Amino acid sequence: TEEGCASLVSALRSNPSHLRELDLSNNDLKDSGVKLLSAGLGNPHCKLETLRLSGCLVTEEGCASLVSALKSNPSHLRELDLSYNHPGDSGVRLLSAGLEDPHWRLEKLNVEHGGENTMKPGLRKYVCDLTLDPN
Repeated sequence: TEEGCASLVSALRSNPSHLRELDLSNNDLKDSGVKLLSAGLGNPHCKLETLRLSGCLVTEEGCASLVSALKSNPSHLRELDLSYNHPGDSGVRLLSAGLEDPHWRLEKLNVEHGGENTMKPGLRKYVCDLTLDPN
């Protein structure tokens, strides 16, 4: 719910934030919830390392919110699970472009079962584990 997301954002923004892993999989957050959550992720006090949003009905719009947050606070998130969502090619491209930023620390990006995706050649050198296989 929006109220639940607001509470999470408060926890992510707290100084110091002790939250390192957050699994919100299968919660139907949709893009509106991801946008609220991204406000916390972009805060410099946020030290979240793992974020799981599998099956949360995230589309390209939600991916754009996440990318914006990661640009604001790129140094902590190491794992992002967006499997079983609908980012489309453009959402995956937004996230992939960010992986080229040397300040990002993302090591694992999972967009598995998110539809057909085309990745830039050489993208693999920017991550340790990239999962796109719909099998």
